Amino acid sequence: MTPRWHAAVLAPVTLLAACATVPPSNLPPLPLAPHVDLPRFMGDWYVIANIPTFLEKGAHNAKDHYELAADGTIPTTFTFNADTADGPQKHYGSRGHVLDRSTNAVWGQVYLWPVQADYRISYLSDDYRLAVIAREKRDHVWIMARTPSIPDTDYQRLVAFVGTLGYDPTQLQRVPQDAMPPPPVGR
Repeated sequence: MTPRWHAAVLAPVTLLAACATVPPSNLPPLPLAPHVDLPRFMGDWYVIANIPTFLEKGAHNAKDHYELAADGTIPTTFTFNADTADGPQKHYGSRGHVLDRSTNAVWGQVYLWPVQADYRISYLSDDYRLAVIAREKRDHVWIMARTPSIPDTDYQRLVAFVGTLGYDPTQLQRVPQDAMPPPPVGR
């Protein structure tokens, strides 16, 4: 019989190993956006497509909201409807920490302390309306936009870009962005 403390120790260690940022040996480091103006990056970003994490599978209306806190951290709220456009709304919070101050494009995203997930802004359009967020491990990637939909020409260009990063673009999944239901009316 395994003592209960083994599970308490092994779970965080396993999660930490999964979040390691070592690139596959045959791939170069990810390219980064040359500079991210953090205040300009803040606000809502809709997930247009992704290679999802286990939490994001089946997500509809997926959106990240970023805020720049006075201490320089970035509280982030991920919101989506589970399984269908009108499915239960889920919210997950995390806190970003800028790790590369020369570009502001490399963050550690803390979901469960002390584990920092790798978060790299590999592409950011000049007008801050399109972005590609990647991970050095090439396991998850997100095509994001300021609006719930983008022109197909932009989408195809970003899918091709994701392929140049070392991802398999056939693994990308479009995220349905249906009209969000209105929030419940207070009593």
